[in-house]
Amino acid sequence: MTRKIGVAIIGLGPASLPHSHSLIDLAERVDVRWAVSRSAERAEAYRKQFPFAVTTDLEAVLADPTVEAAIVLTPPSSHLDVSARCFENGKHVLVEKPLELTVARGETLVEAARRAGKVFGVVLQHRLRPASLRLKAALAAGELGTVEAAFLSVPWWRPQAYYDEPGRGTLARDGGGVLLTQAIHSLDLFRSLVGVSRVVAAQARTTKLHRMESEDFASALLELGNGAPGTLMTTTAAYPGHPERIEIIGTQGFATLIGGTLSLSFLDGRKEVVEAEGSTGSGANIMDFPHDAHRAVIADFLEAVSTGRDPVVTGNEALASQRLVDDILAAARR
Repeated sequence: MTRKIGVAIIGLGPASLPHSHSLIDLAERVDVRWAVSRSAERAEAYRKQFPFAVTTDLEAVLADPTVEAAIVLTPPSSHLDVSARCFENGKHVLVEKPLELTVARGETLVEAARRAGKVFGVVLQHRLRPASLRLKAALAAGELGTVEAAFLSVPWWRPQAYYDEPGRGTLARDGGGVLLTQAIHSLDLFRSLVGVSRVVAAQARTTKLHRMESEDFASALLELGNGAPGTLMTTTAAYPGHPERIEIIGTQGFATLIGGTLSLSFLDGRKEVVEAEGSTGSGANIMDFPHDAHRAVIADFLEAVSTGRDPVVTGNEALASQRLVDDILAAARR
């Protein structure tokens, strides 16, 4: 049996739910030593739901030698500070998306991980869905031929009540709007599949459906990694919320990835479908999705810690996707 790795969960907001369920599933591989929140009320609510030791004393957790790794689920504005303290205390870190508020802070975080010599992963779980892995393998093997064009659409919905929560949709807490907070999962997957070499033109705005500081709509014309054209549209104003969609036109076939379901249609008449169950969190209930992909991310991270290899989504990979968000917003301002 693989040695169990001692882990602490830091941050017990909504994001802790799929991670906690995943850690229960992975009980043979992980020993959850602590779950930490600075809020006593939130810690008590969590204690009633999950079988892990709960505390509000982060310092004690960081000093605990049985904690080898931390899963950081605090707001984006605190990722650098909390993760850096984990590195200073000899912990490996898996941090929730987005990497940080800004590219500059993200670069500082990635450098801190490099200096510490610790495994550093980012929770961009769409890459580890079975359909995503199959599509990536098909592209790598040339099954679709040469990519001639690709499209990304994220027509999600968030009610105003979501943005009325303190800090939601602000630059100070979230670092941005739909691109960085909601669509980052699909944008990161899209970039990992077909590459993006340039943002040709873009638009970004806040629609009349929301009162918020950052954008709830963004679109862009892109140049893919091989020079082919691409387009992108993301929003949280598409009621009641619809699954994200990636489409890829190849010289030998066409791929459609809707949520976690993949359809491949080849010019020689062959077809293939990889089915997925469950929603994608595209509507008002932000946690309306299965935790399978989160479990895969954590399992990959644990394997990386055990073997010393990089996780699937490294800090540098997350940083590249955050730079793309910045490039889209910069093009929109122009």
